[in-house]
Amino acid sequence: MTASSSSLPASSAKAAIEFDHASFRIHERELLHDLQLSIKEGETLVLLGRSGSGKTTTLKLINRLLLPTSGDVCVNGKRTTEWDPIRLRRSIGYVIQDGGLFPHYTVERNIGLVPRIENWEKARIDSRVRDLLGMVGLDEDLLTRYPNQLSGGQRQRVGVARALAADPPILLLDEAFGALDPITRSEIQKEFRALQQRMRKTVIFVTHDLREALLLADRIALMENGRLVVDLPATEFSRSEDPLVRAYREAFSTLPETKRS
Repeated sequence: MTASSSSLPASSAKAAIEFDHASFRIHERELLHDLQLSIKEGETLVLLGRSGSGKTTTLKLINRLLLPTSGDVCVNGKRTTEWDPIRLRRSIGYVIQDGGLFPHYTVERNIGLVPRIENWEKARIDSRVRDLLGMVGLDEDLLTRYPNQLSGGQRQRVGVARALAADPPILLLDEAFGALDPITRSEIQKEFRALQQRMRKTVIFVTHDLREALLLADRIALMENGRLVVDLPATEFSRSEDPLVRAYREAFSTLPETKRS
């Protein structure tokens, strides 16, 4: 499933998501500090960093699973605090590790979930489900299977298809391919790149994997201890002399290939 360059130049593309001095804390613990970040329509931004750096907190602020304790987060020019949370979440596709599928639903029901909630006609849902299966590289004979009857790679592809079902303009992916074996992970990364190049969604992708970030991103935002360290085009990130970026590159380069994938 190649993140692409945005179809519009960065200067002319509208901001789909904006963090305006957004912070989030639980009691005395600050998980995100004064984040200022803008993601353009059609752009793929990778949030890169180790565990506890604030990546998933940032992601959850976008679809209002969390609310900022100070500052604002805006989606399509509207503060998340002003959105109806259900309406907001239905306009955003969300993919987590292993797809996050409902175990008691077939593949067909999992993919068609949001369109059914949105009262699409059955023929339209059926057509959309089959189109998406092909789009993510799966055969229609999987439609009647349950998640426990699928491989990890198949479950992840179904998760991506479900996130795309109602054609949301924004996709959030949280370590979406992290649990896959190296070969399957490489395949699905490439498929996702090609899919994003065709569909031009606004994508925010969380990972700790530098190789994955460089493969998928238009821009990379490196986070550490709840703070944004650098926000650079992927091509510039590889050459950045920022001390933490260099340390991240050097640490990653010492890992065996199987650990990187």
